[in-house]
Amino acid sequence: MMWSRQALLAYLWVPFVALRNQTPEQLTIPPDAVCFKIAKSISSASEVFYPGDPSYEKGISHFAISSTQQSRCVVEAGSPADVGKILGILGKTNTPFAVKGGGHATNPGFSSTPGVHISMSRFSEIKYDAVSKTADIGAGLIWDDVYAALEPLGLNVVGGRITGVGVAGFTLGGGYSFKTNQYGLAIDNVVAFELVKPDGTVETVTHASDPELFFGLKGGFNNFGIVTRFTLKTFPQTQIWGGAITNLESAIPDIKVATANFETSVTDPKAAIIIAYTYEATSQQVIASQLLFYDAPTPPPGIFDAFLAIPSIQSDISTRSYLSLVQSSQVNAAPGARDLYNGVPILAFTPGLSDVLLNETMFWGAALGDKSEIALSYAIEIFLPSIYSHNPQKTAFPPLRNIPFKPFNIAYSWNSSEFDADFHKAAVDSAAHIHQAALAEGQTQLVHAPHYPNYAISGTPLADMYGRNLPALRALKARVDPNNVMGLAGGWKF
Repeated sequence: MMWSRQALLAYLWVPFVALRNQTPEQLTIPPDAVCFKIAKSISSASEVFYPGDPSYEKGISHFAISSTQQSRCVVEAGSPADVGKILGILGKTNTPFAVKGGGHATNPGFSSTPGVHISMSRFSEIKYDAVSKTADIGAGLIWDDVYAALEPLGLNVVGGRITGVGVAGFTLGGGYSFKTNQYGLAIDNVVAFELVKPDGTVETVTHASDPELFFGLKGGFNNFGIVTRFTLKTFPQTQIWGGAITNLESAIPDIKVATANFETSVTDPKAAIIIAYTYEATSQQVIASQLLFYDAPTPPPGIFDAFLAIPSIQSDISTRSYLSLVQSSQVNAAPGARDLYNGVPILAFTPGLSDVLLNETMFWGAALGDKSEIALSYAIEIFLPSIYSHNPQKTAFPPLRNIPFKPFNIAYSWNSSEFDADFHKAAVDSAAHIHQAALAEGQTQLVHAPHYPNYAISGTPLADMYGRNLPALRALKARVDPNNVMGLAGGWKF
């Protein structure tokens, strides 16, 4: 095997420098030498890239620049067997690493590392099985790719709602979808995982083969190894109706009434809405957006009439493909921005809670205005109370299914790393205030409702997300990964 001059220098020089500065207790093989060892061990299906290579830059890149770290190398793994070899080397050398699917994580260090960065981009298979009516989906894909491949077949899966979201993180964290009212969460529709365990062995995990591990993977992220393929249920897909409507702040009183009425009166599982209040720093104004969805070419009369009657400044509502709707939401439109998410569960979107959210948007928009702020957004997602009834099996998330809670998303965007701590604290404080306001309204079941792991901000206690499942998940972690190899990677750790 031939190495570039750059790789050879990394192998010969950096290990010496790193070892010279370590105490005997700290001595491990430094990351550059580990990269070199990985390059020697993997097959031609995989490849290692170093700083300066475009593939390296692509590998470490994230939706939010605040989630990107400079790694010692990027390994594009191309087969489960190679993933096993990589994990073996990382575990033996005690090397920190990251696993990145789509790169949409907003918590720093969850899918990035200063160590070895594993990119899953070569796991890009999409294969439909007409007999089982399932699709094998590679862990390196984004949902845009999946929808584009299944659309000609008239099929779809339960997946992400905005462009650029990765299959792996979305699914392993739970996965709320436009189709959740009909079919449950993304994890409720996984029938098999191809998993590379921390010891390097490759296993197809199903409910029949290992019910405990199957349970753990459904919401447990990368605690139990690296998933390389998901087998998902598929469903017929026609054209859909929907799009986004943008309104001025003056329209919010009408929007909150329409939203509250939608939540209490619309029981059609094909209908879904997301309502967001956003403070834009450049204009110092709050705007409202409505994302409307109906899973058919035309919705029945009356479902969305109240929303459509509200004066708007922009609308792209139409009959269109599912992919078209997903790609119309340009969440990646601010390159170089720093971003974070946080979330709290809510039971109901009431007019009173709407007022709280508007006040939070305005208060924090002004409070953070001199800290390189770009935008702050508070998004309400309306689901039917029955969404957790579609799967009778236990899953890591949610830890309970008898409380009809909904996820709620806070999204902050800013420019300068100088203010990272300010935005993090604001998001934590704002979420706590919203939670207390909902409790004060009488939504007392929220005391037991879990936080959605894909929205939860770094520092959120594991018990707030996994509740009573946490002891079982920790026991499962000890069985599957006794040497804590996956503890070398970022994310929520059991």
